[in-house]
Amino acid sequence: MSGARTVAGPGELRRHLGVFDAVVIGLGSMIGAGVFAALAPAAAAAGSGLLIGLAVAGVVAYCNATSSARLAARYPQSGGTYVYGRERLGAFWGYLAGWAFVVGKTASCAAMALTVGSYVWPGQAHAVAVAAVVALTAVNYVGVQKAARLTRAIVAVVLAVLAAVVTACLTGGDVDTGRWAVGADAGLHGVLQAAGLLFFAFAGYARIATLGEEVRDPRRTIPRAIPLALGITLVVYAAVALAVLAVLGPDRLAHAGAPLADAVRAAGAPGLVAVVRAGAAVAALGSLLALILGVSRTTLAMARDHHLPHPLAAVHPRFGVPHRAELAVGTVVAVIAAVGDVRGAIGFSSFGVLAYYAVANASAWTLTPAEGRPLRLVPIVGTAGCLLLAFALPASAVLSGAAVLALGAAAYGLRRATARR
Repeated sequence: MSGARTVAGPGELRRHLGVFDAVVIGLGSMIGAGVFAALAPAAAAAGSGLLIGLAVAGVVAYCNATSSARLAARYPQSGGTYVYGRERLGAFWGYLAGWAFVVGKTASCAAMALTVGSYVWPGQAHAVAVAAVVALTAVNYVGVQKAARLTRAIVAVVLAVLAAVVTACLTGGDVDTGRWAVGADAGLHGVLQAAGLLFFAFAGYARIATLGEEVRDPRRTIPRAIPLALGITLVVYAAVALAVLAVLGPDRLAHAGAPLADAVRAAGAPGLVAVVRAGAAVAALGSLLALILGVSRTTLAMARDHHLPHPLAAVHPRFGVPHRAELAVGTVVAVIAAVGDVRGAIGFSSFGVLAYYAVANASAWTLTPAEGRPLRLVPIVGTAGCLLLAFALPASAVLSGAAVLALGAAAYGLRRATARR
């Protein structure tokens, strides 16, 4: 396939995205509200073992990214691991991965929308959240290129804000590099739980794979874009974590309501607090934009196979997007954002996403060398790491996540039994 744009046939999506836009969409998903919010609960779980948790999350994310990249190059279609599991492991495992992704990431969409509301207008957080969902669903509706352009601007703003935070923290008067050290409170379970919570913020590279049908020359573009996006994100997260720990230390960080804002204030730069809050709102908007994009594409793929209502598989004849899937996802997210809670969504979403990537790694294990199989150790570590982190999450997240996966499996079995009659 050449690098030129291709003309989509009926029911097909248009291939607009090159390496740069694919990387930007991945960055918009990962370098979002997670970096502003995930550090505090991770520090509460691991204490001064936060940095070890970050490293563990990074290793698992790298394995997942590598497996996803090889699979996406082999199957350049919308749907991500839903397609990979279906093709490599069987229909049930593909369905289960798609179900875990759609449900978990729908909750994550609501969490990001509520984060926007809490920063923009705390007294009317739910109303602002719903308005944000409506606005970004409209942006996605009119074409993925426009969404990519908006994401590019958002990523630029967020990276500038994070650079200002790191600079202020490391040049402020209250910096103590001894606070980076690992202390006695860093128990193994706490470190693993922190890694699971931090993974919530890393999982955006899947967005590149789920957009496989809209990427130019996907067999070259996707394997390049995913590790690039993940590598940039890891560097940014490590720099921010080190800077914030240097100023607040693990105890103050664990109890911080707005960790980055508290850090710049403690570093003697109170004028940056408003900038950080604005950056958090913009970051959450970027994450929400990319999340709606990804969830709607997986919904499209599942609807094509009749695992979700088939009318959701429609592609807009003018804009070339799955418009019904986008409207359905936007409606559900808006309802949850109107009544939901941010904190409860994070652990639940992490469990679903880790289950999704466990299927991705298991699928990558079945690739042959001719199909671009990664080093054997990569899917082994990825699968084991996903399962370990999933079950190290808070008990409420594990129980609710497992219950939703069981519900999805039961629905699949019922549908199959009905079809045989």
